[in-house]
Amino acid sequence: MIKSVSSFQDLISTPFHRNLNAICWSRALMGNFSEIINQVKLVENMAELSPDELLGFQLSGAGQLARDILLNDLQLMKNHGASPILNVIRAYERDERDSFFPTDVYSFHVDCSPIETDTFLCTYHGEPSEILPNLEAEQKILIPRIRHELKRKFPGTEMEFESYLKENFFDLHYQPIVNARPISLGVGNLWKLAVDHPQSQTIPCVHRAPMEKNGEKRLLLIC
Repeated sequence: MIKSVSSFQDLISTPFHRNLNAICWSRALMGNFSEIINQVKLVENMAELSPDELLGFQLSGAGQLARDILLNDLQLMKNHGASPILNVIRAYERDERDSFFPTDVYSFHVDCSPIETDTFLCTYHGEPSEILPNLEAEQKILIPRIRHELKRKFPGTEMEFESYLKENFFDLHYQPIVNARPISLGVGNLWKLAVDHPQSQTIPCVHRAPMEKNGEKRLLLIC
């Protein structure tokens, strides 16, 4: 379940409970974020932008406005005690081990942590991430044909098999049911998503990274 709020303070202070596992600070941001992306020379498929690098860019008025928003969001998250990362992304690394069950971020998954935490993210430019209502998601390892195939490839005992699923993060991945409707997180919105951790009061939020449009880079804050 999703809840919308109107400020950063509401975003961080609104608790998750029962089926509420995604909270959105809905925003329509001004500024030219593509101008910032164009300042970044990608050597690999992803680069992290620091505040110092942002401040070193020569930008138009619209680019400066976008930079101010990014710097403010980074500072808000740091003041909250988080460690935000600002990335320019051409594409994420794909899981090439086995096309039968990829475990990269393009697959619907939940985040897991041994300590209490939340996932925050905002797409400023490019294709936005998606979430999937939990009622429209099936844990892949519980789908009979998938579980059978995984067992066929693993020769150990049942207890060892369960450990194998966790060690390889298979248990974190989900498949949409028939006629499922993924929800776009939109551009400019700052989201808080529930994580699977021991103190959690709700179910974790199922989400995934989008397939990037050809030639279009994403600008993403995540922590």
